[in-house]
Amino acid sequence: MSENDSTASKFNSGAMSYDDPDAPWNQEYTDEEVAGWNKDVIQEFRANDGKVGGAYAGSELVLLTTTGAKSGKQHVVPLGLLRRGETLYVSSFIEDKYPAWYHNAKADSRVTVELGSTTYRGAALVLESGAYEEFASWVLANNPLLAECQAKTTRPIPLVILELGDPIPS
Repeated sequence: MSENDSTASKFNSGAMSYDDPDAPWNQEYTDEEVAGWNKDVIQEFRANDGKVGGAYAGSELVLLTTTGAKSGKQHVVPLGLLRRGETLYVSSFIEDKYPAWYHNAKADSRVTVELGSTTYRGAALVLESGAYEEFASWVLANNPLLAECQAKTTRPIPLVILELGDPIPS
């Protein structure tokens, strides 16, 4: 895969725009609905070796497990997997605040990543300073959805590189 192939999903192919009112990230959800939606996506992901349907059909997702920065509890969230060559990264379309998983990764980089049918121990590297600037420049030039999101907020979009360690035996 070349450095310019950020993902094979329909989200990066231009099939959906950031402002599309039908896009999942442009829907209004209560906290309870989000929790229920995530639970359903997580169950579907695990039952189908990482494949899900609905709005994310054909997209590559991961399940990221972080440790709560305040609670110390494990939290699992489905995220769209993005790629820069062999580098795996995740981000968020939330404009008004950083997501909980981002704060958790900043507090403790040790994570678990479920990719397809394999679960890995890993590290979530929250990019900051010069590393952030270089990577963000590439992302914004190569990922139209994240570029559209960044154009709507003064807050830098979160960029977190996922480093996969050894697979965890089933």
